[in-house]
Amino acid sequence: MHELPITESILKIVLTHAEKNDVRQVMTIHLQVGKLSDLEDEWIQRYFDYLSKGTIAQGAELKIERTPIMLQCNACAASYPVEIANMSDSACPVCGQKDSKLISGREYYIKNMEVQ
Repeated sequence: MHELPITESILKIVLTHAEKNDVRQVMTIHLQVGKLSDLEDEWIQRYFDYLSKGTIAQGAELKIERTPIMLQCNACAASYPVEIANMSDSACPVCGQKDSKLISGREYYIKNMEVQ
């Protein structure tokens, strides 16, 4: 159910930008959501459909792209992708150290919109 406030934020941003640019209709919204996010695509779209009724974003399709999980080594600063299953055991491919920090994988943002 945490998708609801996030979807409200997405709609607010979309409508603000659409208004500033004299958009008549929002057709598609491209989102990038990190693989670590537990947001479910289906629920984001459902909430968006409900919240956008009566707005210029009504009927817009959300196209959601999952971004990879990226860690950065605290020892050598190398960045590298990991899978969820390997996060706790992952070692830097450059120096072999296991001390790293998350630099992407939890984020969500609007990449772009297709409008009329």
